[in-house]
Amino acid sequence: MAEVEIRALRKSYGSVAVVHGVDVDIADGQFVVLVGPSGCGKSTLLRMIAGLEGITGGTIRIGGRVVNNLPPAERDIAMVFQNYALYPHKTVAANMGFPLRMKGMAKPEIEARVAKAAAILGLEPYLARYPRELSGGQRQRVAMGRAIVRDPQVFLFDEPLSNLDAKLRVQMRSEIRELHQRLGTTTVYVTHDQIEAMTMADRIVVMRDGHIAQVGAPLEVYDRPANVFVAGFIGSPAMNLLPATVAGGGEVEVGGTRLAAPEVAGLAPGTAVTYGVRPEHLDLADTGLAARVAVVEPTGSETHLVLHMEGRDLVAVLRDRLAIRPGDTVRLAPRAGLHHVFDATSGVRIG
Repeated sequence: MAEVEIRALRKSYGSVAVVHGVDVDIADGQFVVLVGPSGCGKSTLLRMIAGLEGITGGTIRIGGRVVNNLPPAERDIAMVFQNYALYPHKTVAANMGFPLRMKGMAKPEIEARVAKAAAILGLEPYLARYPRELSGGQRQRVAMGRAIVRDPQVFLFDEPLSNLDAKLRVQMRSEIRELHQRLGTTTVYVTHDQIEAMTMADRIVVMRDGHIAQVGAPLEVYDRPANVFVAGFIGSPAMNLLPATVAGGGEVEVGGTRLAAPEVAGLAPGTAVTYGVRPEHLDLADTGLAARVAVVEPTGSETHLVLHMEGRDLVAVLRDRLAIRPGDTVRLAPRAGLHHVFDATSGVRIG
């Protein structure tokens, strides 16, 4: 195991910069998730840590050792890819043991390591099979087993669950997290799925356009997003972000309705801000934001409402099963203290 330290890391392809001076500290044994939309630079950052992409500037240290110019094989890392990258003509056991054979390890040691990894991952019945005879989840376990046998300082995962169906993704999320708890190996995991990030990470690194938008524990990022981008990206359904103006007296005006917002007490009345409230923090009430119901989505445990308010969409998640129909007009009250206010120009959190 080892810590990973990234300082002022940059990556450019010709004149196009894709990673802009990123700083990240990953503690020994920590599970860190790099999350963000497609094209934000998260996979490029992971590949630079792995040595699969050259760096334009900055420093990468693994276990205190600068690895900028080391090839992947000398960085003591193991990477699990989205597409499994298994050899179709080799058995499960041969696939898992391949990196050890390439190192020249003795056959008894290879067999012992493969057997241990297979036991951890529940692959013992499949060691003699070929990848074509396995399900997607089993193939991903084989790819993970190939990484485990190397006993690396750092595991790197590049969107490993993207090719799996929804039910299997949930199962594999738990298995990867349990594996980390058992092995304690420093792990860097890339995904565009913020649910994966929230449920798996010790710390989340939210990326946008090659920059870091916020770093923190999952609930810290969820409860106190640093800016409008993080607020809109983390959470499903996404946070409602509504244009508002400071009304004075620690209130803002949203769509003609005044709402409490102590954070703006020091701002001049009329100042433009963005008012945020998560869908699950809205309740039906006699007063509050007036909106027309467009779509009712019952999920069983919850009811999702998609509403229109002055030309903007609003989403509410309600626990109760209510007799609400499209076309109805309702009022929604944000729960006290569970709103967010952002600067309308910079998007940075206020308060």
